[in-house]
Amino acid sequence: MSSTLSKIRIKKDEAYSWKNIKPIYKAVQQIKNIDIIDIKVVFDDTIYISTTQNIKSQDKEAIYEALRLLIPWRKGPFDIFGIELQAEWRSDIKYNILRPHFDIKNKIVADIGCNNGYYMFKMNQDRPKKLIGFDPSAVYKLQFDFLNHFIKTDIVFEMIGVEYLKLYNHKFDTIFMLGVLYHRPDPIGTLKQLKNALNPRGEIIIDTFMIDGSDDICLTPKQRYAKIPNIYFIPTVQALTNWLNRAGFVDIKVLHISQTSSHEQRATKWSFNHSLDDFLDKKNKNLTTEGYPAPKRVYIKAT
Repeated sequence: MSSTLSKIRIKKDEAYSWKNIKPIYKAVQQIKNIDIIDIKVVFDDTIYISTTQNIKSQDKEAIYEALRLLIPWRKGPFDIFGIELQAEWRSDIKYNILRPHFDIKNKIVADIGCNNGYYMFKMNQDRPKKLIGFDPSAVYKLQFDFLNHFIKTDIVFEMIGVEYLKLYNHKFDTIFMLGVLYHRPDPIGTLKQLKNALNPRGEIIIDTFMIDGSDDICLTPKQRYAKIPNIYFIPTVQALTNWLNRAGFVDIKVLHISQTSSHEQRATKWSFNHSLDDFLDKKNKNLTTEGYPAPKRVYIKAT
């Protein structure tokens, strides 16, 4: 790794001392002192972490309190020693859509915008050569640290964004970037960064918001989209294909298209107290509160 990347890591770690992050960091560090034997992990749609051991009451309380401090849980679901953690997103739905379309055994894999690592924990069952997640959020990194303390993988979590891929001293065979592209003010530039980070014959798997239509155009929200402030461009599939072509991708496959439903994204006690239903027009669920088409996603594989 470059010295520049090392300096960036040190700078990012300063987040653990921030007023809003410090108590969460402390709680997760305390969890690492809890020694639970005979841990069993089941990677179903829900990731189950359990044990045959009787957990001390004070340890149970510490686990629960840490989970509460780590709210919002955006990706899941998890079941942690009997605590049913329903995240805002039913991430198993997206994972099951994508699962038939990749083979990552013995490959070097990146997950850009990896959140708490739900997808990576599932992917790790395919025995990739190396699995690295990228996400600049300190809270998501601490959620990952909490989970990985019990799951015990060798997954690497880098608390940095896609713009730092170029600093890595190796490239990737497969890059996942799910739910990130619409947050980037320069989507073609971001896709070029992915292309440059791939090994020969490497592939990307992405999903992003889309709008219907056969023209090569995109929606640019005036201020917010579905109450989200940092949404820049929402393309048609043809426009997205053009972006990918400009970034150097030649073999582009549409894997799936679906409109987001409240079955997949909803408010829970482990997330924010608002979610998809609050972002849509009360009289027409096919529109956002701003009057734009409701969130629809396209899943793409490209080489």
